[in-house]
Amino acid sequence: MKRSAYRQRLIDYIRAQARPPDKFSHQARLYELARRIARSRRHDDDVIFAAAWLHDLGVFIGHRPKALKALAAWDNVAYAMRRAPEILRRLGFPVRKIPAVVEAIRTHQPACRPTSYEGVVLRDADILEQLGAVSILRTVSKVGRDTRFVRFSDALKVLQRNAEILPQQLQLPAARRLAKPRVNALKAFLKSADSEAVGSEW
Repeated sequence: MKRSAYRQRLIDYIRAQARPPDKFSHQARLYELARRIARSRRHDDDVIFAAAWLHDLGVFIGHRPKALKALAAWDNVAYAMRRAPEILRRLGFPVRKIPAVVEAIRTHQPACRPTSYEGVVLRDADILEQLGAVSILRTVSKVGRDTRFVRFSDALKVLQRNAEILPQQLQLPAARRLAKPRVNALKAFLKSADSEAVGSEW
């Protein structure tokens, strides 16, 4: 299927905005996970695509505040919701679908309750990104460059919480199946980290 012109323009836009650069890959993985989860049911792929690529706009350097106090109070989801309509219109996205994209972005975090199937798919896919080997890479890479992650122990606490809490929050059977090997990999890593930390402080 030929990719809609707006899709490549959106990918190019996010590639230019994603700073630090390692944040770019999350969007592509998220969309592919969402496609795998949604495959067996009718859905609007345009909505899932646009929401997946724009949902984290507010976490990029250049979009989020520089001052630590402002950053601590920053609502990156509200920012993405606010910016998404203008960006999508400019890139040629179907205007009638923009409200559905904004709504999927609004409910993509684990604590939220999506109001559409596309929203459920995006939320489940984003939870999967917080499990497994990719989650380890994404979390540990924040140590020393994110105020929430001063030491490795900060990253390990988040990963432990992810392993314990997030799998139960997945809503769709396909997502739960995809989660099993990810959870196993994450738990194995945490067990090894714990056994190797004897006598040290992470």
